[in-house]
Amino acid sequence: MGVAVLDMTKNSTRDLDGDGVISLNDSIQEPEFNWTPETVGVVDSSFFWGYIVTQIPGGYLASRISATRLFGMAIGISACMNLLLPGAAEVHYGLVISVRILQGLVEGVTYPACHGIWRHWAPPLERSMLATISFCGSYAGAVLGMPLSGILTRYLGWQSGFYVFGVLGAIWSVAWWFLSYDRPSNHPTISEEERVYIETSIGETTMNTSKNISTPWVAFFTSMPVWAIMVANFCRSWTFYLLIISQPAYFEEVFGFKIDESGTLSALPHLVMAIIVPIGGQIADFLRRRILTTTAVRKIFNCGGFGMEAIFLLGVSFTRDTAPAVACLTLAVGFSGFAISGFNVNHLDIAPRYASILMGLSNSVGTLAGMLCPIVVQAITKDARRNVEKAKSEWQYVFLIASMIHFAGVIFYGIFASGEKQPWADPPGEDNWRPEHTLRPNDESWKFSNHSNPHYQGGGNTNYGATDKGYDDFVPTQYSPVYETKESFVQKPAKEKYYSDESDKGF
Repeated sequence: MGVAVLDMTKNSTRDLDGDGVISLNDSIQEPEFNWTPETVGVVDSSFFWGYIVTQIPGGYLASRISATRLFGMAIGISACMNLLLPGAAEVHYGLVISVRILQGLVEGVTYPACHGIWRHWAPPLERSMLATISFCGSYAGAVLGMPLSGILTRYLGWQSGFYVFGVLGAIWSVAWWFLSYDRPSNHPTISEEERVYIETSIGETTMNTSKNISTPWVAFFTSMPVWAIMVANFCRSWTFYLLIISQPAYFEEVFGFKIDESGTLSALPHLVMAIIVPIGGQIADFLRRRILTTTAVRKIFNCGGFGMEAIFLLGVSFTRDTAPAVACLTLAVGFSGFAISGFNVNHLDIAPRYASILMGLSNSVGTLAGMLCPIVVQAITKDARRNVEKAKSEWQYVFLIASMIHFAGVIFYGIFASGEKQPWADPPGEDNWRPEHTLRPNDESWKFSNHSNPHYQGGGNTNYGATDKGYDDFVPTQYSPVYETKESFVQKPAKEKYYSDESDKGF
């Protein structure tokens, strides 16, 4: 929409005499849609009116029903609605707003559902890597989508982008429906070694939230680490939606680029983001395993990424030349990629059981940025199309605001964030579960195994022998009396080595 609306609402000049030169004899054609800047701002933000409504319900649903099915259905329905947008625009912009609100409603469950999926599939010390790889799809989509939108709009008309992406989304959702599985135990081709490794390392998070256990809503809203995540989500979302929605207009109004050129340049920062995000996830997990606590890693990555993004956004606001502006934008977004290994994975640290709900909660706050940002930008830059010099000064304020928001996020997250599992994250009566509870009473045969675990502390220790780095820092080597590592399991099958009778083979 951010690219197509430029063509939908701009004046165009027709070469009536056919000489290939625009002259006074040629006519100026009125825009296809006489939408005011305020109307464009409302159309841009309307998606988020629906998106914010289903964030928390989506997280709750993802904790109770199949998160994979919820995710696939949301993408498929939204893609089909994309096919309706060109026809809606021909009728009235109010119908466009209605369709986009409905798209927002169904897509609001997607990010919470992602966390609902990962809580069953991501071993604790691989969370940063796996989650950031999946999240970088958003940025890779922008890398492909923005220049392709520009090309389609210029050569095939503004309607073509909606049709192409709608069809592609529908095809993807069908493939996802048949190829995705809720958890390792349901996957038909996963190896037994990998299934046991994932399920044992995750522990209690492999189970659905029991329907008779109430969700600790009060604890969510009174927890400062949760608020730190929500504030960080708002800050990052402000710049993300600013670039997705308004960056093509910035390049066109300030530097005079054509639609396809502005779409290509707008994709460059997201290309850097798509590269940085998974790299940041790998580094974060390495540091958590070897050097730093989870809390320290989350704060370093989030505050460092936000701080550098804020500095380079200041550079964008004060530059008047194309090359420095593009360079500063690219660097700003690139550094923000490290922040994804901070706040965006942090839900799984502090409350893995409720990660999908917390993602819905924080994404609701982030969606407020998506609702407010387009309206604020249109209000500040309403005269930008008529005067280039005025456009530069108006867009300066836009990027100054974005920079200040990120500086505020650095301070808040740095003070209140945590990487430790919170006391309210375990339902009553389930915080003492350990893998050895699956053994028969008084069966201590594991103690005589040549794989006895030096890290296991036994007794009533509810930390399972974890270090002070928090819940996420323990893996089977730290609490399993049966397996030291995934590799040792592979080399020495459990049923031959570790069990005293047939009844224990199930574990």
